Amino acid sequence: MASDDFRGLIAWAGGWDGFEIVQWTPEEELAPDPFGLPAQRLIIELTPARDTGRRCSKCGTPVTVVHDVSMRRVRDLPLMGRDVWLFVPHARLDCPPCGRVPEQIGWLDRYQRVTKRLAEALAHLAQVFGVSAVATLFHVDWDTVKLAHRRALAAHLGPQEASDFSAVRQIAVDEFALHKGHTYATVVVDVETKRVLWVARGRGADALGSFFTTLGAAGCARIEAIVSDLAGPFLKAMRTYCPRAKLVYDLFHALQRYTVQVVDPVRIAEANRIARPNRHAGRTEIEHRRRHLTGRGVRWLLLRARENLRSPAERVRLDELLAANHALFITYVLKEDLRTLWQCRSVAAARHAWHEWYARACDSGIALLVRFAHRLALSAEYIINHAVYPLHTSLLEGINNTIKVMKRMAYGYRDDDYFFLRIRAAFPGLA
Repeated sequence: MASDDFRGLIAWAGGWDGFEIVQWTPEEELAPDPFGLPAQRLIIELTPARDTGRRCSKCGTPVTVVHDVSMRRVRDLPLMGRDVWLFVPHARLDCPPCGRVPEQIGWLDRYQRVTKRLAEALAHLAQVFGVSAVATLFHVDWDTVKLAHRRALAAHLGPQEASDFSAVRQIAVDEFALHKGHTYATVVVDVETKRVLWVARGRGADALGSFFTTLGAAGCARIEAIVSDLAGPFLKAMRTYCPRAKLVYDLFHALQRYTVQVVDPVRIAEANRIARPNRHAGRTEIEHRRRHLTGRGVRWLLLRARENLRSPAERVRLDELLAANHALFITYVLKEDLRTLWQCRSVAAARHAWHEWYARACDSGIALLVRFAHRLALSAEYIINHAVYPLHTSLLEGINNTIKVMKRMAYGYRDDDYFFLRIRAAFPGLA
């Protein structure tokens, strides 16, 4: 392509304001591209345009006194299948108000080695394809793409402390694993708009308290209901900052605790009881009965609701399992009845259902079940609140699953702040 034609093409594409092309040179790079082919480069040397003055990068005023000039080597968007490298003369000016400062270049941020438009392209693609894929595609460093994406997210979202919380009335609170070694983060979601409002390190009262502090006294007073697993630190922060809000105990976490504290121990105890020496049963029969309780899929059968079983064979297996073990039968029935406490739509009905379930659990004669019922009684009012505010954390569980996928795709995030920005960007809420 002739030099004049090339300059015309660059001018039509936008060019580099304030600079002109001195010369351009195509060359082959030794390192291959992702497909194993030689990566082609286009080297473009620039010089300040004759009809353009220099401006201070701080105050923006025109400056004529140049202290010195250094040559910067920066990347721009690919052109005609070639990686574009620019050699840009960057001057330091003697600005009377500001002192010795770099000149202002509209298409290049200070201390950056990529142009603004390349940074925007990297950020947009990283939102869809991930940082590693974009870095490989554009032949740039991983940190370059990550920095461009982080800056774009921060500019678009702003600090979470400055977010608009004026319309928030009902929130869901949960935690997720941030790193290995029991490192967690707390996430707060607006139930109505499904927007992630807050992400903070830790899962204690301080992590949730920072959100309520940002919300302010007026914002906390507007909160009508909060659904969570009612962990001790969360409960303390909720009562401290939002004493008038109705706290709702989430069904998913209640059933999870019931499984861990009642179903699993009872099943294991029954299996151990069967495994004791018995002169009326042979070793083969004992082993068969024990596998009947501890075999593959048994725990899954006990956790699933009966209507969610996938085949008649599974229902038959469940019936046989419950018929052979009285304690397990009682435990399973009360687990299914526990679900109905979250189906009541009036306070009176919910309160009556709770007292009935509590009495049956205490009369079961199963020590683990009785102990669980006494502990659950401390949260009875939060279960009854569900009749007025039918909230749950299934939305948060879905968000947590998405967060796990994001971590797996990135093989983890070393920068927590960048990870939190990605979470907020992934769940901006309903329009």
